Amino acid sequence: MALHEANQCYGGGIVSGERVMRDWYAPLEIYTLASWLRVAVVVNILLLLFDYLRDDGLGYSLIGILLMAMLVYSLPDGDNSWRRDVSLVLSGAIVMVGVLSILSSPIGFVIWMESWLIVPGMISLYWISAPHVSRWNREQMELEKIEKGLARNKEHAAAYQRIGKHVILGHFAFIVLLPVIWIIDISLSPGNALGGSLGDSFTTEHYSKVLGGDQFWVWMKNSLIVSIGTTIAGLALAVPAAYAFSRFKFSGRDPAMFSFLLVQMFPGIIILVPYFMVMKTLGLLNSHLGLILAYSVTALPLCVWMLKGFFDTVPRELEEAALLDGCSRFEIFAKIVLPLSLPAIAVTALFSFLAAWNEFLLALTFNTSNDMYTLPVGLASMISSTGQSWGDFAAASLLVSLPVVILFIVFQKFLIEGLSAGGVKG
Repeated sequence: MALHEANQCYGGGIVSGERVMRDWYAPLEIYTLASWLRVAVVVNILLLLFDYLRDDGLGYSLIGILLMAMLVYSLPDGDNSWRRDVSLVLSGAIVMVGVLSILSSPIGFVIWMESWLIVPGMISLYWISAPHVSRWNREQMELEKIEKGLARNKEHAAAYQRIGKHVILGHFAFIVLLPVIWIIDISLSPGNALGGSLGDSFTTEHYSKVLGGDQFWVWMKNSLIVSIGTTIAGLALAVPAAYAFSRFKFSGRDPAMFSFLLVQMFPGIIILVPYFMVMKTLGLLNSHLGLILAYSVTALPLCVWMLKGFFDTVPRELEEAALLDGCSRFEIFAKIVLPLSLPAIAVTALFSFLAAWNEFLLALTFNTSNDMYTLPVGLASMISSTGQSWGDFAAASLLVSLPVVILFIVFQKFLIEGLSAGGVKG
């Protein structure tokens, strides 16, 4: 049927029909390899950074990337029979480079790295060496097989695309998780060195040291007090301010909103000295209240903008109907607007909490006493010029991240609703 249609398109000539079908057809594996290998090249280029940081040498990685890039442009095309042989040689060379890299380094972390060479190379070897790919590349495939191949491409193209998307996402998800895996490995390795192979040894001494000391819990207490206080104070100011900007028209409304936005354009270090002078004058250095006030003021403009954008999406008709029913403005806000705004408020609260939890510069400047350090400042104090306790630092940093992870899990529903907020409410 396909041949008949091709013959019609080309004036009924059998030779022309055969030609267009052969030019049209290519095995699905070749299309898939062309896209997958490009992704593998990008991933391996990104992984060069980890080779550099671990001082593993860049020779094998650079050679592997070069060979893989050459393979992308030498894949069989159905016209030149030599391209298949070249592709097979390059695929085998890529696998050998990955194997040599593993053999030349201690078993461990390098296996994770070089798998992104070995796996694409082995897949390329398997698919390019397939008999139907060879027959197609040498133009020895019967027209009946070409018709079946076209039908197969149409049937399985969607599945291959799905697999390819998952492979791509898996590549980049692994790259994102790789630093976390590295930190976990450092926290569970004896000593305080950054090097070593992944999973070569195991110990919990760093966690015992951090959790068994008093300083970590003091820093944790300070961070919780400051972060929770900042969240409460920020929401207490941002929620009514955002509602007022959204619903009421008053003199200076637009300039005030613009000034909020303008404040966010300047780095925090510019206002560091004025902040310090104010806190010193008020006697708020080395105090939780000083940090709470500073963080609340810093995060307030963005919180107001976030909440105002959400309040703008709440239909005014709901409030007008409530006014007709005799509700006061405060009752409307408390019983209608506020419940509808919980997702946006949850996002804003989480933002305020994280901003205070992770802030370093102001906490370092305002607090000179070790007993008033927050977690970021306390962790920084573990890395000094005299010695670097990287194992303790890695363990402490993972413990510091736990409250944030728990918050994201607990508020996941509200975060999704808040980030996708819009449309008609009620």
